Amino acid sequence: MATRFDHKGGFADHAAIRRKRREKTADKIDKIIDWQPIEEFLKKNLGHRHNAVGNPAYPALGMFKALLLQSWYGLSDRELSDNLEDRISFSHFCGFSLHHEVPDNSTICRFRNHLHKKKPVEPLLEMVNAQIQAGGLEIMAGAIVDASIIESARRPRKTQDVIPTDSDDDQAGGSGGYEVKTSYSSDKEAKWTQKGNRFYYGYKVHIAVDAEHGFILAGHATPANRPDCKEMMAVVKKCGLEEGSPVFADKGYYGQEYSKALLDEGLFDGIMYKAFKNRPLSEAERKVNRAISRFRGRVERAFGTLKKDHRMARARYLGAAKVGLQLMLDAIAFNLKKAARMAMA
Repeated sequence: MATRFDHKGGFADHAAIRRKRREKTADKIDKIIDWQPIEEFLKKNLGHRHNAVGNPAYPALGMFKALLLQSWYGLSDRELSDNLEDRISFSHFCGFSLHHEVPDNSTICRFRNHLHKKKPVEPLLEMVNAQIQAGGLEIMAGAIVDASIIESARRPRKTQDVIPTDSDDDQAGGSGGYEVKTSYSSDKEAKWTQKGNRFYYGYKVHIAVDAEHGFILAGHATPANRPDCKEMMAVVKKCGLEEGSPVFADKGYYGQEYSKALLDEGLFDGIMYKAFKNRPLSEAERKVNRAISRFRGRVERAFGTLKKDHRMARARYLGAAKVGLQLMLDAIAFNLKKAARMAMA
């Protein structure tokens, strides 16, 4: 009898596989990615053998692939579960048998929380990038660093709590003091920031993409009020760049401190020059900035795709760590889809 863990499947699975259909993105990805080392890594690091009620858990690779589908199609947990049940291509990509039930939305949520707890997603991005590079695309020759704001999953609603405090005046017959605590939502880690003439409440995602093709190399999330430049080296150090590789960034990262940090790491300083009130840019500096700006479009396109196609314009979860997990899952999905498109071009 086929089970949801049986890769051979049953008669319905074989009939579905033989059915003629148009090749999907997931099918193209299966051709260029070897899932076996990823499956072994997940089994080793998650150690999840049973579900919440003691039954055998769904395969970790299948659940991970389901999260990729969620990112590609911009689905909620409930929508993902419904599509896994209704769409043969979804079940086939994840390796779920048509003879048994698919994960429900609570199972998907618990698996994501397990990923968050065990923190294996950054190494998974590195493994996927290594396979993409082994396929002939050089993606470690340089990096472009940038940051973008994503709004909190919660709308900011100002509330103020007035709390009585102890005071020495009480002993003298006086009245006690009061402390006023102001909060904006249940998303405690989200912060306010301003860009242009608009204020935002949420987070910043800091990423580095490769300078040649625009694949995402590394990234993480911080509260929105964190300066971009303060996170540059934290992102760059995760990229695994070779010595002498260029790192490009806009003028928001300009400063001797950051240029020196790149040089200390043995990397080429590609930060754009910044003009000041009493020191306009020279012609040579303007030429350098124009040359760097031609590269920077790749990181802007990455952010545009993440926000438009992967629903990253607004955070789906609370807290910087879970927003960072969302970013990493979306980055893996983004890179796989991009690699499949380039391989079939």
